[in-house]
Formats: sequence, C-alpha cells, structure tokens
Amino acid sequence: MAKQQQGSNGIALDGELIEVSGAREHNLKNIDISIPKNKLVVFTGVSGSGKSSLAFDTIYNEGQRRYMESFSAYARQFIGDMERPDVDKITGLSPVISIEQKTTGKNPRSTVGTITEVYDFMRLLFARIGEAYSYNTGKKMVKFSEEEIVENIYQRFEGKKISLLAPLVRGRKGHYRELFEDIRKKGFLKVRVDGEVKDITPKMQVDRYKIHDIEVVIDRLAVTPDMKVRLSQSVQQTLRTGKDLMFVLVNDEDKVIQYSKQLMCEDTGISYEEPSPNAFSFNSPYGACPTCKGLGSIYTVSTEAIFPDKNKTIKDGGIAPLGEEREAYMYRTTAQILRRKKIGVDKPIKDLPETAINFILYGNEEGVIGELDYSQPFDVYSGDFEGIVPMLNRWFNSSTSTDHMREWVEQFMELKMCPTCLGTRLKKESVWFRVDNRNIAELSDWNLDKLAHWFAGIEDRLSKKQNLIAKDILKEIRERLQFLLDVGLTYLTLNRSSKTLSGGEAQRIRLATQIGSQLQGITYILDEPSIGLHQRDNHRLITALKNLRDIGNSVLVVEHDKDIMLAADHLVDIGPRAGKYGGEVVAAGTPKAVLKSGSDTSKYLSGEKKIEVPKEHRKGNGKFLTIKGARGNNLKNVDVEFPLGKFIVVTGVSGSGKSTLINETLYPLLSKHCYNSKMTALDYDTIEGLEHIDKVIEIDQSPIGRTPRSNPATYCGFFTDIRTLFAAVPEAKIRGYNAGRFSFNVKGGRCDVCEGGGMRVIEMNFLPDVYVHCEKCNGKRYNRETLEIRYKGKSIADVLNMTVDEAVDFFQAVPYLYRKTKVLQDVGLGYITLGQSAVTLSGGEAQRVKLATELAKKDTGKTFYILDEPTTGLHFQDIQHLLDVLYKLADRGNTVLVIEHNLDVIKVADYIIDLGPEGGDGGGKILFEGAPEQMINNKESHTAKFLKQELEGQALN
Repeated sequence: MAKQQQGSNGIALDGELIEVSGAREHNLKNIDISIPKNKLVVFTGVSGSGKSSLAFDTIYNEGQRRYMESFSAYARQFIGDMERPDVDKITGLSPVISIEQKTTGKNPRSTVGTITEVYDFMRLLFARIGEAYSYNTGKKMVKFSEEEIVENIYQRFEGKKISLLAPLVRGRKGHYRELFEDIRKKGFLKVRVDGEVKDITPKMQVDRYKIHDIEVVIDRLAVTPDMKVRLSQSVQQTLRTGKDLMFVLVNDEDKVIQYSKQLMCEDTGISYEEPSPNAFSFNSPYGACPTCKGLGSIYTVSTEAIFPDKNKTIKDGGIAPLGEEREAYMYRTTAQILRRKKIGVDKPIKDLPETAINFILYGNEEGVIGELDYSQPFDVYSGDFEGIVPMLNRWFNSSTSTDHMREWVEQFMELKMCPTCLGTRLKKESVWFRVDNRNIAELSDWNLDKLAHWFAGIEDRLSKKQNLIAKDILKEIRERLQFLLDVGLTYLTLNRSSKTLSGGEAQRIRLATQIGSQLQGITYILDEPSIGLHQRDNHRLITALKNLRDIGNSVLVVEHDKDIMLAADHLVDIGPRAGKYGGEVVAAGTPKAVLKSGSDTSKYLSGEKKIEVPKEHRKGNGKFLTIKGARGNNLKNVDVEFPLGKFIVVTGVSGSGKSTLINETLYPLLSKHCYNSKMTALDYDTIEGLEHIDKVIEIDQSPIGRTPRSNPATYCGFFTDIRTLFAAVPEAKIRGYNAGRFSFNVKGGRCDVCEGGGMRVIEMNFLPDVYVHCEKCNGKRYNRETLEIRYKGKSIADVLNMTVDEAVDFFQAVPYLYRKTKVLQDVGLGYITLGQSAVTLSGGEAQRVKLATELAKKDTGKTFYILDEPTTGLHFQDIQHLLDVLYKLADRGNTVLVIEHNLDVIKVADYIIDLGPEGGDGGGKILFEGAPEQMINNKESHTAKFLKQELEGQALN
C-alpha cells in the first residue's frame, strides 16, 4: 500500500479521500466533507447533531446502494432497491460494512458460541478427537475392528469351545414367529432366547406379552490355531447379522462377552454411535437433550402458583387454576371427585393432609406424576381425576392447545433448569466425550480468557495422532478466541444466550468477527462500540480498531468516548447543536487540531468545561433496601445495601455482575412486590425494606418502535390527549367529531390518498421506489375537514410539526400536556418535532424519548427508578441534561439507581456500589459501598483508579 502524504490539517493527499459533497439527509445542512481513507476517523457531536445521518444514512446507504446497483435489473426486482441518499455526490468510497447497535436476535438457541462460530469448530474437534467414556461406569469406551475381535477371542478363549451369537431382539415384547421362521429358512439351527440356547423348530414362537432377548447362533467352534480362518469368517458373518454387535458365549462357563465395531463399554455393553459434529449440537436432534429439546430449561408447574394463598378454601379459589366456586365444568367435576374422596372444599388448603394435597396435584396420594399423553385434546382426560399438575402440563404441551390456552397455563408455571441435562442442553452421550478430560459443555461454561488459556498449550496434552487431526481446527478456534479477547469480551462464556447480550457486547462480537475475516480495502462504519465497556478495557477496543485500520481498511466510528476520540487519526465534530440547529461540520482534523477549535466538544475534551461534582450529597430518608446472599450467575453470595432517597450508581468492570444483581435479582423482586408480577429473581437468601417502595420503573436499552408511523407524541402517550383536546373544540363538537377523527392511523379524519402516511410511494419497477409528498394533503396526513378544526389557530398537523420547545410554550395553559412535553424538553430533546418519525431518531434520542415517557408518569416519593446505561449515545453536554432530570427525581425523595461506566455519572453519585474486581468468574464481589470521595482510596477497584484521576482533574489520555 502506497504511503499517504499528509496535509497540514491531517487530511491525506493524492486522492486517498472519501469526498462527500452536498449532504442534506435529515438535518444535514448541505455539507461538504473530506474523510481520509485507511484511517481511524471518529464522528462526534451532541446527540441529534447529524453524526448518524452523515455516517450511516449518507455514506453507508450510498455504499449499499452501489452494491445493489451491481446486480442485474432482473435480480433487483426481486430483492428491491435502495433509495438514493440526499447527497450530490460521494467519491472515493470503497465497499462498506456497517456494525451497528442492533439488538441481537431473541432466539433462545443462539449463543455467543454459535454466533462467533467457536462452538462449531469445537463440535468438529470433539467429533474427530474426542474420547468416549461410559455414562454408567465412567470407564473409557473401546472400539474393535474385525481383526482385533478375532485376535482378542484367541487371547482370551484359546482352547475353549465357544458360540458366536448375533443379537436380533433386545428387550422387546412379541411372539416373533416370523423372525424364527426367517432364521430357519437361512439355514441356522439354534437360537438363544432369554439366556437359553434352543433348537429352532417349525412354528416356533415365544410369549408375546413378555420382554425378550433373542440372539441367533451363527457358529459353534473350538478356539484352536487350525480354526483361525473359520473363526474370522464367522465373526464377519456375526457382525453383519448383528449390525456391528456380537456376543461370544463360552459354552462350559455360560459366560457371555460382548464385542462391537462401535464405541462400547466392556462392563455394561452399552454402545455409542460414531460421533459426528451434529452429536454435539443442541440445535440438532442428534445432539439435543430429549427433555428440553436443547434449550437447557423447561417450564414446570409451580405448586406455589396453584396454591397462592393456603389460608383460602377450595370453594373460595384456593386452587388458582380452578378459581372460585362457579358453574364451570372443570370446577364442578373436580369438586365432585374431591368430595367423593372425602376431601373438603370448605377447608383451608393449609389444613388438608399431605395425601389430599398430593391427590389434588397429581391425582394420586403418593405424589407421583404419571406418564402424560400430549396427543390427547386438552378437554379430554381418562380416569377418575388426573390431578392439576398433569392437567396443566397436558394443556401446555398438547398440539391441539391454542396460544391463548398456553399463555393462560404459563402463569402457573416457572422456567427451571432441565433436570435431565442440568442445563448443558446436550444428550447424556454427548457430554461423555472428552478432550484432555474435559467435555464440551464444561468448556462452554468457562470464561473466554480461561478457555483461551486452556487451548493455548493443549498440544502437549494430546497424543501424536490427535495433534495431527486437530492441528487446523485448533488454529481456527485460537484465532477466534483471541479476537474476542482483543475487544474486551474476556468475561463472556460460549453458552451465554445472545438475547442477554447488551448492544455494545453484540457489536463488539461482530467487530471481532470482522477482524477475523481479514478483509482489506473496506470502509467499516461502527456505532458507539464502547457501549458497556469499562475504561479499563478501552485500550483493547482501540487496539482492535487500529488493527482493522492497519490491515488496509477505513474505520469510521460514531462515538462520544473521550479515549477513542483522542486515539483517532481524524476527528469530525458535527453540530453546533441538535436537530435543525445542527447538521454542520464544526471542526475536523487531528484531535490536537480539534482541541484548538473552541467547539463544545473541544472544551469538554480539554477540561475547560466539565460536569461539576455536587458540593454535598443527599442525606436520603434513612431507610434501606437490603439483599442478603445474592448468588445468581457469578455473584459470590453477596450482601448489598441500597440507601433509599439517594442517587445510587452501580459500577464495575464489564461482566462483574452488575446486571445480574440489579436487572435479574433486584428488579424482579421489586416488580413482584409492587405489581405482583410473575418475574423470577435469581438465587438470594432474604430481602428487607420492600415496604418502603410502592412503585418501580425500569428503563432499559431496548429500542422504541421503529415504524414510520411511530413518533414521540404517540410513544410518550400524549398524542391521545392532544386529539381529545381538539375533539373538545366547539367547532369539532358542532360537527360531531370525536378524538378518533384526529388519528392518522384510522379512517375518517386522515387523508384517503396516503392513508395518513403523509408520503406516497411511487413504484419505479427496476429503479428505486420514490417517496413524494402526498399531492392531496401535501404531507399533512389529514383531510381538509379535519384540518379546519383549530386550537389557538393551529390545526392538528401544525401541532405535529411543532418542535418540543414550541409545544411547551403552546400548551402552557394545559397542565397535563405541558408536563409531558416539558419532560421531553428537560431531557434535551427540545429540538425534535412531536410528529417526527421514529425511524429518523438516533440511538441516544430514542432512549431519551423512552426515559421521558417514564419520567412523565407521576412519582410517589417512594418510587425506585432503575436505568441501565442511560448515557448511551449522549454527548458530554447531553449527560448534564440527563443528570439534571435525575437530580430532580432524587430531590423529591425517590431512589434513582443507575448502572453506569461513565465517570461523569459515577463522580456525582450520592452512593456507589462497585463490583469486581474482574469480569466473569473473577468478579461477583462487592468491592466498595459508599460516597465517591471515599472510594478513590480502594486499592482493589479498577474503577477507583480512574475515578481518582477524574476527581483530581487529570485527563485520561
């Protein structure tokens, strides 16, 4: 690659540029920009300034459109075309790959191992060099060839008389008359039935109702040197007849020895099939656990849900699935059977004897679940009374049950680890194959750094033959693991479900996959890859991005992280503000050049502007919420105290146990207490202080609706109030218009031509579809009659086109609308319009709309707010807006808990809970609880080191 020359502003010369001219997508102000190729380029600026519009909606979309244009017109009509972005021209653009913050699929079968392909290579490794062990005795399985069987027989039985038996029936019922006749016709004279050798006679049969073992006697001979050829031929015939399995009966001793060409346990005679990669896949019927079908967990009926209140009688609804006494068929039938059994329906459940409880639950007094027939329709059952548990199981699993029926049954069930595979997802044979005395499920449970260490020197622990076979497989596994470690994912495990990954984790996994592909000459565009990454691990991500650049790619990153900005070759600051006040290039060049530009970003980077630490912390209300013995996932039996009425930050390195403690233990407990939800918390001993909380609100990272008809007004729920307000206008009442008239999603008031969309799609066959303003309503979405209704001189379309700032002034006299629009303004979204399509909102904007929706709800002073990384997509300036809102909530006596890595948020907390010291198995401990200024002296905490630098005013670069 030719060495690039550099201009004074850090931009490459000699045509090594991506030139963008006249970009006008969304809020971009017809900008021209030159971006150096084969460099690490970071786009920054306040949330909503136009970074994503430039990087994704202009550069990436144009790259994708050019790729689609390379297809034939015939092919394009089937796959569709992409709309041309609103830009005059882009030159110097190489093929583009986007690595966005898409949430990963919700498929429970998708894991870190499957999406990175590491698990696929491990399946191949175990299929090719895995050693089988018996699940009965734990002994190594043996496998014989025909020659080895003959040799073994000579060694063990020389000089003895033996019979060679080929098994035909093993442990099955039947009279087998046809089988005996078929054997006789083939010329065989004797069979061994249930351990007794018999002559075959015409019309021979056995008891059809008993279980039988039947072997045909292929040959009877003495093991002497002159019989070697005959023995070899007979063994061959026996294995063929017995399908690779044969028995040797020593005539004088009545002792039977088993031989198999398959993997076999010499002691118990069980054999395994030849392993294939599918035998280790939980997504294949050949490898999946038959009970949970490879999911690792199953729904089981919860007796607590069946008897929610044991003080109640059956008559008063003590058995929840049956409800209270009524004319329903199920209740009447059950009550009748229970009375016949002398089980009183007027007695409290707690006073019933155990035998009666067992009968109600299982249909028998022993408390045993019988075999279930899922093929039966849900309204049919046999016998006197099958029991509530089998009945619910049948309704849940029956193919004839409706979705509504299954959803109803699900409320009486809980998701538990599969009792057969114990969460490994694999059938028992698969987990008894070992490499270096480890099975594949065990390795999948290890942290990636521990797994990489195990693979590092594995050749020394393998045989020469195993090394020869595994050489290329090990190389692929090690490379992929190293890429995952390089982007800071050391704490993940291969069996971690992909639906539990955060947006940042999923994005870094895709980044590792791209680094592994070793493509060159590509333009990579990444959307905030640092999400969820602790400062300690930032250098790993920066190294990974530079590696991608160094092999010959252009890396464009939309980012707010200070470390990544300062590590960039070229920094582009978009602004100066958000929405219609942004969309311009404020500064561009090397980080040093941008620092001198005087932009808001440069002031925060240089330390000229910063988020101030409050002079004193909130005292709280003196009450506490305390969890004791939390041990879910990697938590090490921890006790945690949450002071109420304060601003609490939970922090720690990635994978230290923050989400486990808060999202999977604390939140389900609060949700169950406040709303009686069915959520199940991970393992813990006790929780105290729930009585001080009466409402819990969780704001996570899941995206808001992504349909073009969804907008901030509909998402936040106040568009209904606006429509009701317009319906109350005197003119609307005279015309008989109700609130539905002002909806653009239903017939009546909306424009008939565009059906309330405001745009019409013109199909161009071989060319991309063209979107134009509807000629009838001119993009206003409503028909003329609806637009004639005006409130304060504004039509419903005018209100949707107002910015949030304008709406706050407009609705000042309407308290319930003023309050809801004011919250949007408070979180820094004053520049977006009420009717702006959700698809045009950036990640940071979408999350703040969600935040505003929750904050608009009235708090009680006893509300517990949980926010998971709310600084995602926020510029330094936006973080200040967010903190101002959270301060107000805490000042009113509520408890605000934030899971966060951002030092600007950590340093202003009233109370910090720090987990660690490492991720995965090395984490799960509470390192510190208390105020930020006390934490900086903690020697064990990685967060403390960075917080100390921040509080002492040192730059982290």
